[in-house]
Amino acid sequence: MAIDGDFVSKTTLFLVGFIAFITFPAEADVRKYQFDIQVRNVSRLCHAKPIVTVNGRFPGPTLYAREGDRVIVNVTNHAKYNMSIHWHGLKQYRNGWADGPAYITQCPIQTGNSYAYDFNVTGQRGTLWWHAHILWLRATVYGAIVIMPKPGTPFPFPKPNMEQIVVLGEWWHKDVEEIVKQGTNMGLPPNMSDAHTINGKPGPLFPCSEKHTFAMEVKFGKTYLLRIVNAALNDELFFAIAGHNMTVVEVDAVYTKPFVTQAILIAPGQTTNVLVRADRLPGRYFMAARPFMDAPLPVDNKTATGIFQYKGIPDTVLPTLPQLPAPNDTDFALSYNKNLKSLNSANFPANVPLKVDRKLFYTVGFGKDPCSTCINGTRILASLNNISFVMPEIGLLQAHYFNTSGVFRTDFPDKPPKPFNYTGAPLTANLGTVHGTRLSKIAFNSTVELVLQDTNLLTVESHPFHLHGYNFFVVGTGIGNFDPVKDPAKYNLVDPVERNTVGVPTGGWTAIRFRADNPGVWFMHCHLELHTGWGLKMAFVVEDGKGADQSILPPPKDLPPC
Repeated sequence: MAIDGDFVSKTTLFLVGFIAFITFPAEADVRKYQFDIQVRNVSRLCHAKPIVTVNGRFPGPTLYAREGDRVIVNVTNHAKYNMSIHWHGLKQYRNGWADGPAYITQCPIQTGNSYAYDFNVTGQRGTLWWHAHILWLRATVYGAIVIMPKPGTPFPFPKPNMEQIVVLGEWWHKDVEEIVKQGTNMGLPPNMSDAHTINGKPGPLFPCSEKHTFAMEVKFGKTYLLRIVNAALNDELFFAIAGHNMTVVEVDAVYTKPFVTQAILIAPGQTTNVLVRADRLPGRYFMAARPFMDAPLPVDNKTATGIFQYKGIPDTVLPTLPQLPAPNDTDFALSYNKNLKSLNSANFPANVPLKVDRKLFYTVGFGKDPCSTCINGTRILASLNNISFVMPEIGLLQAHYFNTSGVFRTDFPDKPPKPFNYTGAPLTANLGTVHGTRLSKIAFNSTVELVLQDTNLLTVESHPFHLHGYNFFVVGTGIGNFDPVKDPAKYNLVDPVERNTVGVPTGGWTAIRFRADNPGVWFMHCHLELHTGWGLKMAFVVEDGKGADQSILPPPKDLPPC
């Protein structure tokens, strides 16, 4: 039987966040969830296909918790693919075993097996998300995480009347894993997605999508908190609601200084909370999402839509479309990101490291490898500091914890082997990119500054980078080559935005700072699945501290074997 994810009525979907907010018990609790990984037929764009789901749902279920809670999610894999789930943005203090990236902190859950992710939600509240972290399975295996503040702790902004989860994603007509395999064998990027989606639905601008349209009913004069997640594999997205302003109040589960905007920019992996007031002439208004791409690369530029519908307005009224920024509007992207600042209040301070113990400079680039089966005789690869990451066959955290030799080296370079004009004329020469499982070792509690520099090797492109196990402060960003003398003088060390995923601008750089106070092995990678697959990833080994609570916890008994 074909299903389409409409398991609950519009009203239930709409109220679920609000009900979760008012019915939680007062004390910290243990929240238990069962995730069954199942293949289901789902119909979109005029035909059905089998997809991997959690509990038969697309998108998957929302995970609710309060700050301070313990969460146990038992994942049972009934699908033909190996599976692992990442709880994106949760810090997992000392507990990398629950982080989820396959072959980094665990081996995957094999078909017919289970694994219980057991973790505490400490010092975090807001919107995060979960997704598959193996192959391209997060194309359909994803869902939101809502962490409510501790009882009696108000939001640092006007309390909304209702809230709504809005998860942006992509849809492919064909089996995504087959598309990737085909691309890899030919040495080319795989086919781009056929549609974007809002809560799994492409909206009425696509064929056969009248019933596959997400709609939220609003009442005039009420304020709504939208918890927006970008779960797309490969596209940064603009999002707007026709005729309505949005006030940004949080990104990546960290409160921000509120600012008003007509559109937001959100990269894969990022979350953004906005307040929207239903104060326009009652009617039907499209909410819309489409990609931002300011490099000369093809992109699925079709617009996904949902409907922001005032109560009492009949469905026959045609919605109006919002004015989204142009697909290549670099100026909007830069100014939007510049507006994002930490709240930095007494209750929510921005503890920016002012003294730096370790300075890192990583170049982001593309290259080519010889490939006899490929169309051009070469295969595209991606690298950091000219190293294209090779995935191990056992979990890196396991190898580190048990001192297993021969799995990885800890000599990832702090800077590129050969400086060059990183963003000058396009460089087509292969700079002798090397392959390796090389990690960077960081002393416990040391402060780190990392500058990520885009390069024009084959082409410039923006890259959203995600660091597991940590939040970081985005202290600076710019276009062109980073200047180690002039640029740090312009850093924002007072109220820089704090997040877990940051965009490195096309042909530019981004500087982040964090304190390495979470021991373990922590993955850092581009959140464009295409680039991760090409090797645009590495990992940090953060050493144990001397204190009793400063070392990695022992592995759980049910940790999946390799």
